[in-house]
Amino acid sequence: MLDVKKRTSLTREKLLADAIREFVAELRLVDVADYVAYLRFENYANIEDIVASSAELTLKPFVLRFANSGDVNISWGTKPIIGLALEFQHDGVTVHFRLELSAATAAVDITFVDIDGPSLGEEAATERLAFALRDARLVGMDEPDDF
Repeated sequence: MLDVKKRTSLTREKLLADAIREFVAELRLVDVADYVAYLRFENYANIEDIVASSAELTLKPFVLRFANSGDVNISWGTKPIIGLALEFQHDGVTVHFRLELSAATAAVDITFVDIDGPSLGEEAATERLAFALRDARLVGMDEPDDF
């Protein structure tokens, strides 16, 4: 049985993952070798540009940004996994998270959540996150399924 904190984290991670689905698809248009090179040589400005241009198609400006950290998990005989530290910030909600991209899957791991204003209970804070994620989408963009 999951404790409340873990269940809340999983709920929030699913909300975030659903909200950035199109963004993740855009990130995959960049060759994996480019990510490997940029991350290995710490060319973070290039990653920042990729993140910004991928986000601008579905999200309001400056809502999602690269947080100047990332890594590559690659070895002989395995498919690479690209890890990017990202930050979502909108409507008083800040979420730091790690996005892991592989050839067929993506995963979100939230590392920090901050919500401006008075302290909220777990459920109310999750609802506020869901609202901020919906409101961050560009007008006219369809919401992803189950969002």
